Amino acid sequence: MNAETVEPVPAATSLLQLEQQLTDAGVPFAVATVIRVAPPASTQVGAQALVESDGTLHGWIGGGCSQAIVIEAARQAIRCGQPRRVRISNEPAPPDPEVEAHAMPCASNGAMELFIQPTVPAPLVIVFGATPTAHEACVLARRMGLRASLAADAARAGGSRFDAAALDRAGASFALIATQGDGDEDALEAALRSGAGAVLLIASRRKAERLREAMCARGIDEGRLAALHAPAGPAIHAHTPQEIALGAVAGLVALRHEREEAVAAAQAAVPQATVATEAVPPLPPCEMPEAPAAEAGRYVNPVCGMSVEIATAKHVVVHGGHKVYFCCDCCKAEFERAPARYLTAAPEREASPGDRPAEG
Repeated sequence: MNAETVEPVPAATSLLQLEQQLTDAGVPFAVATVIRVAPPASTQVGAQALVESDGTLHGWIGGGCSQAIVIEAARQAIRCGQPRRVRISNEPAPPDPEVEAHAMPCASNGAMELFIQPTVPAPLVIVFGATPTAHEACVLARRMGLRASLAADAARAGGSRFDAAALDRAGASFALIATQGDGDEDALEAALRSGAGAVLLIASRRKAERLREAMCARGIDEGRLAALHAPAGPAIHAHTPQEIALGAVAGLVALRHEREEAVAAAQAAVPQATVATEAVPPLPPCEMPEAPAAEAGRYVNPVCGMSVEIATAKHVVVHGGHKVYFCCDCCKAEFERAPARYLTAAPEREASPGDRPAEG
């Protein structure tokens, strides 16, 4: 993990402010915290970085090569919504199912371990209706840690009063129909035509069956009707709007946890990579297991085979009228010592913007 020149690291308060901004905006992210370091290393225990879902990193947790591993691990943590421990080391170690192990890709052969905590926005529930039950359901859903919003009633003449496309733009995970006699069919159709994963309907079984038939008449297929849950929650013999809302929100909570458990089970079924217990041979600078194929806007580092993004590359050498891009200063220095060796051994690759003759 070689030290190199980087942009100024945001202060802890800046990272906290960014966390709050992303949380308020409902944007997923992950925070990586260094929990163990073995020298030589360019980081320290307690160092933190925030990684957005697109891979943008804020903060500092180590050299450029280890950052690539941490960013990808953070993105995976965001996708599955589960925290993880990551070890980057060439030290022999027994397999640990709770630790995702990677070989240290830099010649310094230091070691580090990180804890990655994702923050994924709570599922969004769109509640249809202007009834007391609908308003109470919004309040209870938010208290249960869900995001909840009342659907706008467009009251358009000659068409549906609710907009299914608006639900998709909002990213709704659940829809709760609490219209209770005022626009039931329009609300239910809009919810079923949206991408909401589950649609809960506050209605008696008899009324729910009638509405199912109405949806079939409106062209909703049986596959989509499978997303309809009616009645909306467990039978609690509710009478008041508050009690009815409580039962419906209980149904939302149950569905949310069922989905989270399914994701966790799928994640647990994926085997985690581990470091071999035998001694690992010394690695050349920034060595990666395989040289990635060339991609548009990227350049294959001839020293270690890492794919480098041309637009953000910090380490560049002009050789023979061409620009050569590197992932770190260590690779750049290695190339400058024997450029012919690496250019001769470099794999064939498609032309990229970095292969054009250097300007000037």
